[in-house]
Amino acid sequence: MSAANLTADDVAVFLAENPDFFQQHADLFSSLRVPHPNETRAISLGERQILTLRTKAKELEWKLSGLIHNASGNEKISKTLTAWCSRMLAEPDPQNLPGHIVRSLSDLFDLPAIALRLWDLPALGDDNEFTQDVTPGILQYAQELQQPYCGPFKEQEAASWLGTPPASLAIVALKPRNRAQPFGLLVLGSNEAERFTPDMGTAFLDTINELASASLTRLESPDQPSGEA
Repeated sequence: MSAANLTADDVAVFLAENPDFFQQHADLFSSLRVPHPNETRAISLGERQILTLRTKAKELEWKLSGLIHNASGNEKISKTLTAWCSRMLAEPDPQNLPGHIVRSLSDLFDLPAIALRLWDLPALGDDNEFTQDVTPGILQYAQELQQPYCGPFKEQEAASWLGTPPASLAIVALKPRNRAQPFGLLVLGSNEAERFTPDMGTAFLDTINELASASLTRLESPDQPSGEA
């Protein structure tokens, strides 16, 4: 191959296949100059490599900082869920659980609007505020909701329970592990469009579902007396 036909790719392939080239031509390596990535001057290959390593080190520092930040946030949420669960376990009267779930989630997660509707829980009664506005459409939506919905308000019927349309919301179908069908919907509303997004993970919402559903099973028995654990 003549020098006229030699391409940059050819040179790259040659150097990759001959890693000892610069060792055999040390003088050439020390004299080569390349453009500085951020300035108009030329620098040696050694200096250019050092700059590259520094850039990579800074990128790794940013990634590590992000991981530490996420770990800290996850630890905070985990502690918050533990505190919420503890409050539910300490509630002696099952009739107070629905209201307790709503108030506690609002306080612990700083959410302006939370709604909860329940059905097929005989001990709760038909005249309870948490059994109102449960339409056939709501029942069907809950059955079809296989995982929590997170995203913008799209005129979901359940969102009407919040009063004011939220900028973003999460909807969780409450279903204990021992039941085939859900017995409630939990709606979390936020004024922030980025609070609940379609691409966010739902691990903590799944945990909320399990904890809330498990506690509410105390209302399955119509003979459940007030204060019985």
